[in-house]
Amino acid sequence: MIRQLLNRLTISLPVLLGVVVVCFVLLQVAPADPAAVIAGPTATADELAQVRQELGLDKPMAYQLSLYMWRLLHLDLGRSMISNVPVIDEIGGTIGATVELMLASVAWSIPLAILLGTLAAYRRGKLIDRFVMTLSVVGVSLPVFWVGLLLVQHVGGAGILPYIGRNGPIWTLAGLESIALPALTLGSVLIGPVARITRTAVIETLSGDYVRTARAKGAGERRVVMRHALRNALLPIVTLVGLQVGNLLGGAVVTEQIYSWPGVGRMAVGAIFAGDFPLAQGAILVTALGFIVINLIVDLLYGYLDPRGNKS
Repeated sequence: MIRQLLNRLTISLPVLLGVVVVCFVLLQVAPADPAAVIAGPTATADELAQVRQELGLDKPMAYQLSLYMWRLLHLDLGRSMISNVPVIDEIGGTIGATVELMLASVAWSIPLAILLGTLAAYRRGKLIDRFVMTLSVVGVSLPVFWVGLLLVQHVGGAGILPYIGRNGPIWTLAGLESIALPALTLGSVLIGPVARITRTAVIETLSGDYVRTARAKGAGERRVVMRHALRNALLPIVTLVGLQVGNLLGGAVVTEQIYSWPGVGRMAVGAIFAGDFPLAQGAILVTALGFIVINLIVDLLYGYLDPRGNKS
């Protein structure tokens, strides 16, 4: 396990470095001028030149990149150009809301998708199977923003649940009510893919020799499906969930915009439109780091769940 962790960290560090470089270069070549954002629309040419000199924008891009990476090594993400607050403090105030949203989305969607996929595999060719497959295709086809707008119009607009902002921590009633619609919206992207891969994996394991042996020993169908088939089908499910993290993070940006959820994604979009490059860079970097960490956890779970890996 430790060797696998070290190997994954060795691979992840160059990926994170590449994200830093690409993000920095893309924001540098953007048409917006950070100096103009800070100096204001009435600034003179001399004032713009002074601000650019203070920010180091008059230096070559290679020098700016090396200085930025040096600051990253000291956990210094710079200061927001708009609020003059350290970027790490801005992110620290919003990342909790994003983590809550993602956890709430996964908490209902993954168990439901696994249950639906298992039922479809066990009742292969029956009505429930066709229903689950149809539902999964519909779920994959519907974009997140459309689902969100639909829920806002018909559920939030009817006054059933709040749909603007975050009204408290998730362990309070007000917090649960405010996160319900965003979590439903974001979790909808996981239902289809996870249900389909669960169905395929369970069908494959149900034809295994160990399943036939368990049935021959008189094990009940529920025990056969849940204890033997589903347990051995977890490997591809865990792998797919890790791959879907990218979609979940991308969907979180859209979802936070729709519901005015005060998370990192909404903050990043606002920073990009405002030309606040340090804040945008920090938000993108933290998002990429979260993606890498989650995939690292998935890889470790895969090694733990794989009996061949445990034996070796």
